[in-house]
Amino acid sequence: MNNKSVLELWEAYKKVNPNAPEKYEAWAFGNSKELADKLLGLVLEGAKTATASNFNLFGGENEPVPKVGDLSIILNGDEKAVAVIETTAIDIVPFDEVTEEFAYLEGEGDRSLTYWRDVHEWFFKKELEGTDQAFHDKLPVVCEEFKVVFKK
Repeated sequence: MNNKSVLELWEAYKKVNPNAPEKYEAWAFGNSKELADKLLGLVLEGAKTATASNFNLFGGENEPVPKVGDLSIILNGDEKAVAVIETTAIDIVPFDEVTEEFAYLEGEGDRSLTYWRDVHEWFFKKELEGTDQAFHDKLPVVCEEFKVVFKK
């Protein structure tokens, strides 16, 4: 990645974690500047310790499914690096089997499963626009839990 802020944050992280692996991903939550900033804020507050992704959009070497121990640099809405998170748990479940506990860990809205389903159904439908896939209740969801291990 050529993003200077990502490289600088990673180097700062490696100074305090010299055994850090060379491999990491850099990405932002959501699909807009506003959502990236809002969700990052929840992460930095400690309210958001999980995220959900459409399993069907992963694939190949360029976009592997996260695994426990993976490190990611989280970007704000301006694509500036702000924090490093470590994946602590991964579960892949059908959309309609995501639990109330997981919805709470996502930290969004009122943290209820009803809110989670409404927001994520809309989000996954938007992601699938223009593909040959359609949203359905059995859509596999990557439920990823994480912890912040470094921040600016």
